[in-house]
Amino acid sequence: MSPDPIEIESGAESGAHKSLWAHLDDLRKALIRSVIAVGLALLLCMTFTNKLASVIEYPLRHINLFEKPKPTVSFQIGESRLGPYVVSREQFAGLPPGVAPHVVFQLNTAKVGGEQVVTLKLAPDAPVEESSSLKVRLHNFGPAEGFSVAFHIALYGALILSAPFWMYFIGSFIFPALNICERRAFGPWVCWSLGLFLAGVLATYFLLLPVALRTSVEYSNLLGFEAYDWRADDYISFVTRFVFGMGLGFQFPIVVLFLVKIGILTHRQLAHYRRHVCVLAFFLGAVLTTPEVITQVAMGIPLYLLYEACIWIAWYWDWKKRRAAKAVVP
Repeated sequence: MSPDPIEIESGAESGAHKSLWAHLDDLRKALIRSVIAVGLALLLCMTFTNKLASVIEYPLRHINLFEKPKPTVSFQIGESRLGPYVVSREQFAGLPPGVAPHVVFQLNTAKVGGEQVVTLKLAPDAPVEESSSLKVRLHNFGPAEGFSVAFHIALYGALILSAPFWMYFIGSFIFPALNICERRAFGPWVCWSLGLFLAGVLATYFLLLPVALRTSVEYSNLLGFEAYDWRADDYISFVTRFVFGMGLGFQFPIVVLFLVKIGILTHRQLAHYRRHVCVLAFFLGAVLTTPEVITQVAMGIPLYLLYEACIWIAWYWDWKKRRAAKAVVP
């Protein structure tokens, strides 16, 4: 994080004064342009919903991220496929080399003498590949769910794709109300806020979500329930809420440093409330993530480390201010 964002000062000249109705008209134009940008992006994303769906399914396909890979086999009967099943090389001596190959065998029947005998052979068009031993399948359980899922995926993609445009339109409404020094400070704070939001989103997408999904499956198995078939709409809602919540959680240091910058908090006060913030960080982890301990701890730890970074940044700001004050003393 930047050690010393430019201070927000008052008294500088701001933009031209407008009447209330003029401000409302500017807000209306900004909202209309934002809606148009989202709408155009939505139409574009509707044509690529299958690609966007594969992006959302990425954490589910990497649900065994931290598990040691094992050899697996699947059995294909006609157009249906059973598996994969974890096996050993003693059980299937014909497994190809590799740490965790996945082989598809085709089940057929052949007539030997007067008997029908089941035959097992390697599927000719099935490549040998690395595979996970755990497969969770997404399903639609209603005639309208396919359209609903496609719309939700396209809407989330449109909000992300059109973000530069609607952020620009909203910013163009807010920016004229700021004075010169506030405009200089606005950019760095927004950039660091976006950076922390993206850091929270990427950490959740690539690390926390596979762990959370795997934990959900294992906990269901512990209760005696199978959890290998999920409703697609529920999965998409869970993933988006989880990712967005973690991105918001990573805004925590921005709020703390802003309070330091305007003089409400000092680095001594931040250090004094370390224990309280430690509890608060894990509480936020419990609120913003899934109701199990692993992901809650996985979010609480980085939030607390970010708070510790805030203490050192606040100390640096105070040290720099005291050094500047000593420099002007004759």
